Amino acid sequence: MDRREGWKARAGWVSAAVAVLGSGLVVPGLLPAAAGALLGGALYTALLHTLLMAAAPRLQPWTAGAAALAAGWAVELFQLTGVPESLAARSRLARLALGTTFDASDLLGYTLGALAAVAAHLAARRLARRIAHRARPAAGRARQVG
Repeated sequence: MDRREGWKARAGWVSAAVAVLGSGLVVPGLLPAAAGALLGGALYTALLHTLLMAAAPRLQPWTAGAAALAAGWAVELFQLTGVPESLAARSRLARLALGTTFDASDLLGYTLGALAAVAAHLAARRLARRIAHRARPAAGRARQVG
């Protein structure tokens, strides 16, 4: 991946992160509480996946998914200490990033989010390769004829 492709990939991942963040701030509130909490956790992990890819576009999908999942689980387990709840009382950003109290069902949401992010990443990669593959022969034929 050359420098220009790297910046292009980063821009795409940042755009995806903005879309996931927006969805995470709006959509879970439109659902029943249990479904909203599960989706919120899934979107949290998907956001971590997109941010990791923006920072390091060469990461493999499964590596980014595993790292995002590990981070989500770590934050959830950190809530057992009470520190995030204390920080959340003083900062809305801390509340959004760290949550407040441990909920084991969030671990399922994070896992589903990691799996969905990896699946979407792999599907997008396959689609991009298919498009590139179809474009190459057409470009090659055009050069030969011209």
